[in-house]
Amino acid sequence: MEWYLLINLFFVIALVYASVGFGGGSSYLALLAVVGLSVVVLRPTALLCNLMVVAGGTWVFFREGQVEWKRIWPLLVSSVPMSFIGATITFSREDIYFQILGFLLLLAAPFLWLQPHEQSSVRPLSLVWSFAIGSAIGFVSGLVSIGGGIFLSPVLYFLSWGRARQISAAASLFILVNSLSGLAGQWQQVLDLPWRFVAPLLVVVVAGGQIGSRLGARKFDPLWIRRITAVLIAVAAVFVLKDHWF
Repeated sequence: MEWYLLINLFFVIALVYASVGFGGGSSYLALLAVVGLSVVVLRPTALLCNLMVVAGGTWVFFREGQVEWKRIWPLLVSSVPMSFIGATITFSREDIYFQILGFLLLLAAPFLWLQPHEQSSVRPLSLVWSFAIGSAIGFVSGLVSIGGGIFLSPVLYFLSWGRARQISAAASLFILVNSLSGLAGQWQQVLDLPWRFVAPLLVVVVAGGQIGSRLGARKFDPLWIRRITAVLIAVAAVFVLKDHWF
């Protein structure tokens, strides 16, 4: 894949994903796999891109007053240690990692597509369920090196956890803390990254993420953006699995 094409794809992915509070980690991983990077390079690279995208988006949501701290904190507190544990797990063969990633993305895509419209009422989530959901998604996110928003968001929608922008804000903050936790679990790989390759990718995803988070607040229909995101995730899953089948 040509370098200029990779840069442009990262920009577009960041813009689209950020408009619904996601970081784009799944699609970054798929593209980096196509480029031929090893797992030890692409995992922290995708997490860093995630972090750059959602940091700006989370700030936008915070300024809008969409961050529901009293309801989000159990999800965050339970997910961070599990994400760290998942990130420390290594794979004896790279194919195993890509197979797990591909199947998880295939599972997430239809749930994102089928997310219901805005709910008229909001149902509180018990502390036990919040901790259980946060722990499970945190571990899976750390294992495959994504932020977990694509798993958390459909769950919160189906549970009527909040309004669309509140769920996007929760997903964005969830991705932020779990990306940080995942990077902490892979700190040695982060130090050894090829920064001349990685740094330009970080610059373009910051730009795309800033544009996407602002357009998502004002211009885009969240339902259709989520469905576009579901298609992107399904495509990413196919790209990952086609070269790493059993």
